[in-house]
Amino acid sequence: MFSPPLALASLSGEADADWARAGADYAGAAFLGGIALDADARAAARELVARDRTEFLPPDPLAFIDRQLAALADVPIQPAFNVRSTTPGPVVEAARVCRDRDALLEINAHCRQDELCAVGCGESLLRDADRLRRYVERASDTGATVGVKVRAEVPGVDLPDLARTIDSAGASFVHVDAMDTESVIADVVDASDLYVIANNGVRDDETVREYVAYGADAVSVGRPSDNPVMLERVHEAVDRHLETGRSQGAQPR
Repeated sequence: MFSPPLALASLSGEADADWARAGADYAGAAFLGGIALDADARAAARELVARDRTEFLPPDPLAFIDRQLAALADVPIQPAFNVRSTTPGPVVEAARVCRDRDALLEINAHCRQDELCAVGCGESLLRDADRLRRYVERASDTGATVGVKVRAEVPGVDLPDLARTIDSAGASFVHVDAMDTESVIADVVDASDLYVIANNGVRDDETVREYVAYGADAVSVGRPSDNPVMLERVHEAVDRHLETGRSQGAQPR
């Protein structure tokens, strides 16, 4: 899906085209955003800003996505956009923009802030598999490459079962924040044919090796993604444990 199999994970209000460009020497993909698309999601994002969190709140979210992706046209990195919405319609529109820019579309079922969950965004989608399925189906119908970012350790949520659901709905990848349960990556790998990106705590050779052992196709770096020293270290570990292994005959699922 991208090479090297190291992604920069989205950081709300920070992960834009300039951020992706700065990490392109190390990563194969960059997930821009997340960005709130519809009125209720944007209202929730404004509440987050009011308590000093950073958020992208451009007047026209779709035009913003298009501009940011266009700015990466000459950058050797697979672009992607993480989006939040309370209904599937705006996700479909964002998927068309991503499709036309050869970018991946990532549905955010990950954010756990109360304001976003209260309006039906982020982590709340993990508890509503039928609704998440509809998001994936409709976005995938545009022809875009669609995935979902999810979080482990959410009570009542069976991630392997959810992976099967989004796989059957047409998703191509799942981006898993493993929290403190790194072994969940193996469960998700076994449950679906999705391209699995492992996230959380990826900092060095040891953490990359652990996720690779659990079957991850790629790893991602979140908060330290603006640290070139960290990115170089992870890039070298990915080259040792993912790129080299495949060149020696191991095949991606």
